[in-house]
Amino acid sequence: MLRRLTQRWRRSIQVRVVSSTLVVSAIVVALLGFVVLQQVKEGLIQAKLRSSVAEELLGVSNARTLLSSATGTVDVQALLQEVVQNLSPVQGGSDGGYEVVGYELVTGTASRTQPALNNGLLASSVPKKLTDAVNAGNSQYYYTYTRLLYDNGGSSPASVRSLSSYPGIVIGSSMQVPDNSFNTYQFYYLFSLQQQQQTLALVWRTLLLSGIALVVLLAGIAWLVTRQVVTPVRMAARIAERLADGRLQERMKPKGEDDLARLAASFNKMAESLQRQIRRLEELSRIQRRFVSDVSHELRTPLTTVRMAADVLHEARADFDPASARSAELLQTQLDRFESLLGDLLEISRHDAGAASLEADAVDVRDLVRRVVDATEPLASRRGSVVTLHMPDEPCICEADGRRVERILRNLLVNAAEHGEGGPIGVHVVADDDVVAIAVRDHGIGLRPGESSLVFNRFWRADPARARTTGGTGLGLSIASEDARLHGGRLQAWGERGKGSQFLLTLPRLAGAVVMRSPIPVEPEDATREESAELGAGQPAARRPTVAEPGSIVTLKARARRD
Repeated sequence: MLRRLTQRWRRSIQVRVVSSTLVVSAIVVALLGFVVLQQVKEGLIQAKLRSSVAEELLGVSNARTLLSSATGTVDVQALLQEVVQNLSPVQGGSDGGYEVVGYELVTGTASRTQPALNNGLLASSVPKKLTDAVNAGNSQYYYTYTRLLYDNGGSSPASVRSLSSYPGIVIGSSMQVPDNSFNTYQFYYLFSLQQQQQTLALVWRTLLLSGIALVVLLAGIAWLVTRQVVTPVRMAARIAERLADGRLQERMKPKGEDDLARLAASFNKMAESLQRQIRRLEELSRIQRRFVSDVSHELRTPLTTVRMAADVLHEARADFDPASARSAELLQTQLDRFESLLGDLLEISRHDAGAASLEADAVDVRDLVRRVVDATEPLASRRGSVVTLHMPDEPCICEADGRRVERILRNLLVNAAEHGEGGPIGVHVVADDDVVAIAVRDHGIGLRPGESSLVFNRFWRADPARARTTGGTGLGLSIASEDARLHGGRLQAWGERGKGSQFLLTLPRLAGAVVMRSPIPVEPEDATREESAELGAGQPAARRPTVAEPGSIVTLKARARRD
């Protein structure tokens, strides 16, 4: 599932836009919600604090008046209890009201008069920090963000009581009343913040639900907007794929007059232009193939006549003077080349017209290889090369056209002898249950980077200025690749400058099958060992040799250097 989600993320602009919008909007909404919640909290606390201070000031003033009005010998505890009851609201506690605690200081310490207040509020809710400040003689202090403790257990022992706490504000003050004893009294107002806490919880839930709804709404809007943009792009991509498959009549359907409609119209114009160009090129290619085919066939008749005359002259050259005899020999040689070129052109025209047929029969590839090696060994000897055969002992039978396979091998061996620079030439034959592979390896000049993808092009030569003893038309490897493809096989090339080259022919054992793999690697093992030895010796590795087959695109990458 993670892999599918990752692929969906990489391949869909709409998913990326919606996901990014969802994440960014969630972060923004969370930040805004946090700021709003903090502002609301601060406002509620400050408003409650101002009202609490005003209530406390009014209550302390009333307490001073009541205590000052007491005359004679009175019970201080009863009087203080009466004052506290008069100062306390009708309803207080954790529902948003407040409670009052009164103390009388005796020899510098406060004598607590109420262990428990109304609604189970404990006098211990007054923090020690505040009582210490009030005992120090300061006139008034307030302490915010404390916790008010409530006894839920009634008259149960303290060890088993159920206590609950709520946020609150405690304001304390002390006074000296000019009664007959000039006693010091302390009063603490305990204000509950439970209502504010409930309000904050309501605001938080509202912000959360509103934020979720807003994020979902923004994601939906982003999905709708991107869908309007992405849908034409996806349609263009699908139509482009169909155009690439050869369905040149495919077009987009512009809707409206906006930018996307203009994009669709421009795409259709481009497709029409491409269709015209492709048809024009196809027509030119057809005319070219027809021209090559017609010219090749038309040239055969005069060539036959010229060949007959040249043969007569060549046979009678002994009666000529030296210059005429040499001319007769040159005429014979050039006619051979011309006849070879004409034969190659005819063969190419057959492949282009789809008229090339495969006359498959069960053949032993080893016999074909031996015949071709025997035929090309004189050329290799003149070039100073030695051809070495590596073949299995058991027969390598496959259904193939022996004439075409021999032509492929002849082209490969002749090229190896021509470009081998006198080095050894190795021919390896390996077979398995499905395919037969034939590799021709030389140790000559090799190929430059990128040339292995060009050697199968028509009329291409690695070095057109270099002298060639046999002469070449530039069509041999192109015809060889077509013959290999006609068998359902493939012809691949590898080469590295200064290390030679290798051509690998892989044929299926059964006619009509398709080659999927080869028992011989395209890059020869000796080249791999040489590179490993160079790396082991600390020498920088050369640029990786290129490996290609007909019609492939080769990307060149430099090898990483050893540290």
